[in-house]
Amino acid sequence: MTGRADAARPAAVVVGGGLAGITAALRLAEAGHRVTLAEGRPRLGGLAFSFRRGELTVDNGQHVYLRCCTAYRGLLDRLGAGRLVHLQDRLDVPVLGVSGPDAAPVRTLGRLRRAGLPVPLHLAGSLARYPHLGPADRARVVRGALALQGLDLADPALDTVSFGAWLRANGQNGRTVAALWDLVGVATLNARAEQVSLALAAMVFKTGLLSDPGASDIGMAAVPLGTIHHDRALAELERAGVKVLLRARVAELKPAVPQHAVRLEGDELLTADTVVLAGAQDAAAALLPPDAIEGQQRLAGFGTAPILNVHVVYDRKVLRKPFFAALGSPVQWVFDRTAHSGLAGTGLGGAHPDAQYLALSQSAVQDEIDLPVSELRRRYLPELARLLPAAGQAEVLDFFVTRERTATFDPAPGTAALRPSARTNVPGLLLAGAWTATGWPATMEGAVRSGHAAADAALAGTRLPVDHGDGRWPR
Repeated sequence: MTGRADAARPAAVVVGGGLAGITAALRLAEAGHRVTLAEGRPRLGGLAFSFRRGELTVDNGQHVYLRCCTAYRGLLDRLGAGRLVHLQDRLDVPVLGVSGPDAAPVRTLGRLRRAGLPVPLHLAGSLARYPHLGPADRARVVRGALALQGLDLADPALDTVSFGAWLRANGQNGRTVAALWDLVGVATLNARAEQVSLALAAMVFKTGLLSDPGASDIGMAAVPLGTIHHDRALAELERAGVKVLLRARVAELKPAVPQHAVRLEGDELLTADTVVLAGAQDAAAALLPPDAIEGQQRLAGFGTAPILNVHVVYDRKVLRKPFFAALGSPVQWVFDRTAHSGLAGTGLGGAHPDAQYLALSQSAVQDEIDLPVSELRRRYLPELARLLPAAGQAEVLDFFVTRERTATFDPAPGTAALRPSARTNVPGLLLAGAWTATGWPATMEGAVRSGHAAADAALAGTRLPVDHGDGRWPR
């Protein structure tokens, strides 16, 4: 009887084991589907993963989230990983500016932090004391923030304008862009203001800074990303009855009635009533049958943007903050990864008990992504010494880089018209991924929301549970 009942349940195949695929697979399994998740890599988590380098456990990138990322926080809850992350009680970002000659640099430390006041007063005190802008420029920022609050995020015209052009039209200058708008925008959108759609930039700033006082509080993993996005995710998927296939690349999708066929490399064939393509946009485009979505040729114009991560291990402690953002330097954001990597207490075999591991997250780096490691070393080690005096006296024990040449979709003006919804013209074939039409930039939040959207579309019209909440995991 059990076998017959199992065979009667609808079957689903999710292609891609990133956060979108994990979310869609869990939702469909919870709704009673027999789910198979096929991932071509040897691990889950998409681009938010970890790997081993000698004694270090290294995150591929410095993935952070905000309190307003309700869908990603819901996934953390669903994976039982709430205690494996740290979320600030209140936004607090050290911003270290550096100027002057290399021999005698002038360093200025400011902070972007919020108070326990309603929007927009929650940031007023911090802005009034922000040393990287003078009084006139602080007034410009206030003018820009008030103008942002007045934008309608549902207005399609916002996607036809660059954020940079809008900032200039609303009184901003090079100083305010560098010290605030790009400081936040480059890290969240992976492009500078001149190259970003106003629609996406407005969404980020209105949601993160101007919606709720705590919306912008920063969260990050307190353990390697793989512990959450692979270990915990794999355990929960299997507990939910999902069959997880790793190193299982999909070679072909054949839509058919009553069931679709998914052929893996090696010719294993999977059949399913529902197929969710939850990989990157190029992988999904390669599998889509002709005319699966309106204007399918537009996917060919969907560009990508790179992210570079620079990793440095020093023989001593050179940074006493968990992270900071930099101004006046090619360095963008610096994170202390000593504890997360397992270096703390081991000191690289005990030889360097005070060793510290820093990771630099560098977004929108089209001109650097292919530079040799030797050139990046020559570029970034002196800059770290300019920012951190102790770094100039420390020995570099290890230096390496990780590169994601197609880390995110290109958030340029016109992007909204390129992003497809979860539904396709083929019954039972859905799309998921941060590149789909979530309204969010290419973030972990956007990926999880897309997984929910695909599951909702698959379950629509059935008696099975559909999430109509605020993006948190349905309860």
